Amino acid sequence: MGHLRREQRRQLRLYRRVIGYLSSFAQMPDGNPYPDSISRVPRKPLRIFMQGGHRDLHWNEPQWNWLAENLRVAAALAEAGYDFRLVLGDGGHSPNHGGVLLPDALRWLGRPNED
Repeated sequence: MGHLRREQRRQLRLYRRVIGYLSSFAQMPDGNPYPDSISRVPRKPLRIFMQGGHRDLHWNEPQWNWLAENLRVAAALAEAGYDFRLVLGDGGHSPNHGGVLLPDALRWLGRPNED
């Protein structure tokens, strides 16, 4: 990246930031592929902020459980060594918790790299 200008490098870092609020991994047609693919694919230079609700959709059912699928993805990210943060709220499937978290999420995502 030595040939990139400073602003271009800054912009490139911004595209490596991800916010996932109430992510719908449970709705994927053939099931949630991310836990397996995260473990198989070389780690990407991403910073990921995830938010979920303790009582999200189907929270107390074995199938289509949004909370369980978010926890599976978070576990795969942890095992793969990703820079990620998972924040769980006590509510259901609502944008309220994510809206309150947005300023902190943006600060966390935008913090300087530790390397």
